[in-house]
Order: sequence, then structure tokens, then C-alpha cells
Amino acid sequence: MPMPILEVAGLCARYEATPVLRGVDLVVQKGEIVALIGRNGVGKTTMMRCLIGLLSAESGTIEYQGRDVTRLGADGRARLGIGYIPQGREVFPRMTVEENLRVGEMIGRQRGAVDRGRVFTYFPILEERRRQLAGTLSGGQQQILAIGRALVGNPALILLDEPSEGIQPSIVQMICRVLRAIRDDLGTTILFVEQNLDTILTIAERGYVMEKGRIAAEIPRGDISQSNVRKHLLL
Repeated sequence: MPMPILEVAGLCARYEATPVLRGVDLVVQKGEIVALIGRNGVGKTTMMRCLIGLLSAESGTIEYQGRDVTRLGADGRARLGIGYIPQGREVFPRMTVEENLRVGEMIGRQRGAVDRGRVFTYFPILEERRRQLAGTLSGGQQQILAIGRALVGNPALILLDEPSEGIQPSIVQMICRVLRAIRDDLGTTILFVEQNLDTILTIAERGYVMEKGRIAAEIPRGDISQSNVRKHLLL
């Protein structure tokens, strides 16, 4: 069996005195699209922040492409090829679309950035708005820009937190199609947090369910269905 691109074992993390992650174990293989699902407040966003290095692990290990990155900072993980699109997008509002993309290119410079023209092929709206300030884009356009900025850095793994939050359904559907295409064309692995049932059903190949800071269940390949996902989201 090939080496996983991401392997997490016994991961614990806290915010000040409050434990949030309580021994998380998960494995993601290269080229997979995996959903991390669960109700609000169970630790999904904390998990993503810990994986990218914005929150330090209290204990446990995070291995990326066979390398222990548990104590490596967020910048170092980004340079190794982990892209992160946080909840709420967090684009640079006073920079143009093109300037935001250049930031992503700088991150991926050592590995060889993805041609910006390819990003424009996936997201033509970014080329149309390349000189527009990012802060003046709609929420859906900002999400597209955040994905494009991560993609142009040529990540092997993308961590994506709530990609459908606050975005109209037609834009969400387009983003889902492009994420599938990115995986198929470039071999990019995607781990995403989501509560939108349709988004999960559209792109996830399997899933992990979080409850109270732990992985409570795994939804294997072939079992991502409306009934299986809905019961874990408690919709």
C-alpha cells in the first residue's frame, strides 16, 4: 500500500485551558477527496488549524508525505505543499485579485507554481476581475479567489474549511466541479470540512465524523449516501 499523504495519530490540542481535540486519528491517501463532517463545535475547524500549523498540537503526531511536521510552523507546511483555505476565505481585501494570486505563487516558488493561466481556466471570473480589489468581490467570488490563491502555489494537499458557507448554490456547484477537476487533472488531495449535505454528496469519496474532539466514525468508499451523512449531521 502506498504511503499516505497525511497521517494523524493521537492528536490533542487545546485553546488555553479548554481541550478541543482529544486524540484524533485519521489517514488520507494521495489523490483522495475526504470530508470531515459533524455538528458545530465538535472540533472540525480546530483540526484544520492544527493540521496547517496555526494551532500547536499538545500531543500526538501529524505526518505529511512521510515527514513528521507536528512541530513545523504554518509557513513551513505551506512551503512543503499544504494549501489552506480557511473558513471565511480571508483574502487580502486591499490587494487586487492578481496580487492575491501572486502571494500564492510566492509560497509555491520552490516546488514550481501552477501556471496562473491554468487557474484562470478553472475560474474565468478571476481573469475578468484580475485588477479588482479583492474586498469588493462577492462572497462567492472571494471563495473562488481563496481557492485559486491556494492552487497557484501548487499544493499536493488542500485543506478546505466550509467551502459552501454563505455562498449561493450555483457558485457552490461550480466550486465542486472545479475541485473534482483539480484532483483529476493535477492529482491534488483534498480534505475538507463541510456541513452542507449536497456538497458532501457531490465531491466526497469517503468521510470522517467528528464528535467531541474525536473521530467517532468513518464513512468508507461507496457509503457516502444521503442517509449515512444526514444521520451524522443530525439534519
